[in-house]
Amino acid sequence: MKKLYHFSLSPFCRKIRLILGEKKIDVELIEERFWEKRVQFLKINHAGEVPVFIENEIILSDSNAIFEYLEQKYKDPPLFPNNLELKAECRRLSNWFDTKFHKEVTEKVLYERVYKKIMKTGYPNSEKIKSGLKSLKFHLDYLNWLLERRKWIACDLLTVSDFTAASHLSSLDYINDVNWDDFPNVKDWYSKIKSRPAFRPILTDLLAGFIPPEHYNNLDF
Repeated sequence: MKKLYHFSLSPFCRKIRLILGEKKIDVELIEERFWEKRVQFLKINHAGEVPVFIENEIILSDSNAIFEYLEQKYKDPPLFPNNLELKAECRRLSNWFDTKFHKEVTEKVLYERVYKKIMKTGYPNSEKIKSGLKSLKFHLDYLNWLLERRKWIACDLLTVSDFTAASHLSSLDYINDVNWDDFPNVKDWYSKIKSRPAFRPILTDLLAGFIPPEHYNNLDF
């Protein structure tokens, strides 16, 4: 049985769960409180980070490495375009969200509001949150601009870039930090992607001490 060690509100874990769901790959989900640094988990992944995907004797960490493995082994449906230029654009935008968006928004908003509380590492830093929310508007403006020109984020095909962006935004949406109505193209895109069967299990996740907004698991907003 395939296994995925994950944390429900981690955008990197959500990305892999969405890819697994889209490719209809059955997997046993194991919720891992990675900050507790369980010895058994550290033996599996010395970095102590999630996600970790296990298939037979293969143990993979890092969401991009896991995706590349799944994309090569389970080709249907493909989440990379065949066109070389579009594939490069897909990689660029996935990296944009996993690196730039994560550093400028996710770490400053989600980590301050949620992770600090559950990890018991102190109180939220209001200046960081304010900075993160300001950056969020910039990123949503850019995403809105892209979606004026394309059906999906990277091109006119659904790709891993869409799942990457949606994973970060869905984590923020859980704590009601996305003003969807200010970005109509992004809202329409997110409504489409969260209506996919692969997304539904994620929308049922609950984190103790945090209640998502009413629209969070409403497929029609």
